[in-house]
Amino acid sequence: MMKRFALAASLVLALAACQDDQLSRGSTRHLVPIPPATMALMSTKGMSKSDPILVRAYKKESELEIWKRGSNGKYALLKTYPICRWSGQLGPKTREGDRQVPEGFYTVTPAQMNPNSAYYLSFDTGYPNAYDRSFGRNGGDIMVHGACSSRGCFAMTDQNISEIYAIAREALGAGQRGFQFQSYPFRMTAENLAKHRLDPNMAFWKNLKEGSDTFDVTKEELRVAVANKRYLFNAEESTVAAVAHKQRQDEQDVADLVSKGEKPIKLVYNDGDTHESFREALANVTGVSDSKLGFVSRTEGISSGPRQVALDDSGREKIEAPTTALAFASMKEVPASQPEPRQAETRVAVTQQTAPVAAAAAASSSETPFYRKMFSSVTDLFSTSASQPVAETVQVAPTPARATPVKAVPEKRAQAPAKVNVAAAN
Repeated sequence: MMKRFALAASLVLALAACQDDQLSRGSTRHLVPIPPATMALMSTKGMSKSDPILVRAYKKESELEIWKRGSNGKYALLKTYPICRWSGQLGPKTREGDRQVPEGFYTVTPAQMNPNSAYYLSFDTGYPNAYDRSFGRNGGDIMVHGACSSRGCFAMTDQNISEIYAIAREALGAGQRGFQFQSYPFRMTAENLAKHRLDPNMAFWKNLKEGSDTFDVTKEELRVAVANKRYLFNAEESTVAAVAHKQRQDEQDVADLVSKGEKPIKLVYNDGDTHESFREALANVTGVSDSKLGFVSRTEGISSGPRQVALDDSGREKIEAPTTALAFASMKEVPASQPEPRQAETRVAVTQQTAPVAAAAAASSSETPFYRKMFSSVTDLFSTSASQPVAETVQVAPTPARATPVKAVPEKRAQAPAKVNVAAAN
């Protein structure tokens, strides 16, 4: 009876949305200070912990950036963090349960910060905003949180969310009423735009690019409005002219790439992705405890990454059959005059080839298991230690030797979540 109850409880957890639960009351982890290395980095860039922040996230690259406003009123990049897990495909979130990470412009207020998260710490991104609601999109509780499991959220690991949360807490505590959260399918480069030019979401992504370009030109927080199911970015006339000039140059760069043979593609994800550094550290590892790793969702997608699909000029999947020459080249011709080896000779050859392998396996059986070796060097990747290297990009441990591939394990959930107070987005 108890086994059935435990199985039912685990099923409920597995089906739960990417939400939080108030199960960590009494914890002081939300008060952990910003790591000294990051404080030193701020100092070298002329920033302070009380300066306002802005966050930008990129799904394809699996990276999240923290920007801070300096004394000159302009935002500058403080640090880039690898995203451990995001779910779904490139494109916007449209409904509850679609596992999609939203794309757009959101606002995070103090009420959306959750110090009692079941995923160590978290904050609500503010989905759905006015733009999403204009399309009738629903769903909610889309978080940036700890661990490495996502059902529509940005999972950052406990260590990184601890630092991100502390930076946001200090900015909001110093008087910032809410920080802007910009979420993009990818970095708005000419190469990405050329490759994805036939994607059905391209019109929406070009609208997002208007906001990205405006920020890149001004380095100021975007003033975002919504009208006629489009984002509008209120800017001065000189800014509008500078953004238009940048867009013309980018369009020319895209056209140049296409003329040089850049093919249209579509990326198909198993279910979201992870930053390459995590892929290298975690792929095909077995025997790791949750206390070390956190909860990793859809592990089969970690080692493979997205599948790149070639598209034809109409945007449909391009099926390329092998040529006759390639088909014949792949065939192996066996000379008719060569006699088939006798069974006894074959057995001797196999024994001679496998003997060294067996000896090597016997010698390695007494060594420390692979996953223990690897995680002795990447413990800090998932730990809650506040120490960080002084660098603009948060890096993880070096790539370990790969182990023998194993079957994917099902997603594991932490606790049954409940909603937090979400303030209306601008």
